[in-house]
Amino acid sequence: MEIFVYNNRSEKVEEGFTEEQLPELLADEDNVVWVDFLGETPERIEEAKRVLLDIFHFHYLTVEDCIETRNQPKVEAFPSYIYFIFHGIKPGETGPGNFVTKEIDGYLGKNFVVTFHDQRFRSIKAVKQQIRSSNFVCKRGAAYLLHQILDQLVDLYMPVVDEFDDAINDLEERVFDMKKSSNAILEEIMDLRRSVARMRRISARQLEVFYRISHGEFPQIPEHILPFFRDVHDHLLRISDLSEGYRDLVSSLFDIHFSVMSNRSNEVMKTLTVLSSIILPLTLIAGIYGMNFEYMPELKSPIGYFMTLGAMGLITILLLVYFWRRGWIFQGESVAELPSRKDEENDPSLGSP
Repeated sequence: MEIFVYNNRSEKVEEGFTEEQLPELLADEDNVVWVDFLGETPERIEEAKRVLLDIFHFHYLTVEDCIETRNQPKVEAFPSYIYFIFHGIKPGETGPGNFVTKEIDGYLGKNFVVTFHDQRFRSIKAVKQQIRSSNFVCKRGAAYLLHQILDQLVDLYMPVVDEFDDAINDLEERVFDMKKSSNAILEEIMDLRRSVARMRRISARQLEVFYRISHGEFPQIPEHILPFFRDVHDHLLRISDLSEGYRDLVSSLFDIHFSVMSNRSNEVMKTLTVLSSIILPLTLIAGIYGMNFEYMPELKSPIGYFMTLGAMGLITILLLVYFWRRGWIFQGESVAELPSRKDEENDPSLGSP
C-alpha cells in the first residue's frame, strides 16, 4: 500500500504514511489523499480489504468486486463516493492476435482517490512519477488526479489500435497474394476477429462509463474538471469507432479469402476442362480404331509392354508434380506458413472466449 498526500499548505506531495495515520489524513479536508493498493499477494489483498472496510467504510459489495478481478467496466454512485472499474491493456502481451486487458478498481471521494489492481499499470507508475516531481496534479483536487490516471490508461490503447490497422492491411495483401488455400491465414483472421470483438466490447462499455462521469452525473467531480473527462471520453470514442470499422474490415477478409479461393478453383477447373476437351476427341478416335494397326512401334518387342507401363507411370508422376507445383493438390500447411501465436488468455471482462 502506498499513500500520497498533498496539503494546500505544503509545497510538495508527501508519502510514506502508515495505515494508522489514514483516518487523520482523511479527516483534514485540505488534504488530497491517494491510496494505491497492489494486490500481488494474498497478504496485500487482505490488507487492502481491511483498509477499505474498516477505515474507508466502503460498501462490502463494492469491496468484494474490487478484490475479484473479473468484472466489467462500470461506475456506481454512493452518497459520499463513487466506485468504478476500468480496464487497461497489457503492453507487450496485447496485440492483434491476442487482445487481453487487466482490471483497475477504485473509489473517488471529495478529497481522496483509492485504486486497487493485482497487476502493475504503466499509467499508475507514470502518475506517481508526475506527482513526485510536481504538485500540479494534486493541487487541482482528487477528481483531477483520477483524470490523470484514466487519461494515461486510455492513451496506451492507441499503439495497440495502430497495430490492428497494420495487421489488417498485411492480411489483406497476403490474402490477395495467396497461391493456394491456407488454413494458417484463416486462423490468423479468426484470431484477429476475436481480438477486434473484445476490443470493441471493452471500449463500448468503458465509453458508457466515461459518458456518465464526464457529463456531471456525480457530485464528486467538480464542474470545472468535467471538460478534462470529456476529453478522455473523446479519445475513447475514437477507439470505439475504429474498432467498429475494424470489425467490418475483418469480416470482409473472410469474404475476400473465399472469393480468391473460388476464383482460383474456377481457374483450375478451366485448365482441367481444356485438357479434358483436348484428350476427349483423341480418346474417341483411339476407341473407334482400337489402335489395331499392323505396324506399330514396339508392338513385337518383348519389352514393349513394360515400356508402355513405364511411360504411363512417368506421365502420371509428371502430372502429379505439375498439379502440385501449381497448388491444385496436396495443399498441406508448411511449417513456414504457420503463424507464431501466443497462448490466449481469458479476457477478464468477457470470460472464456
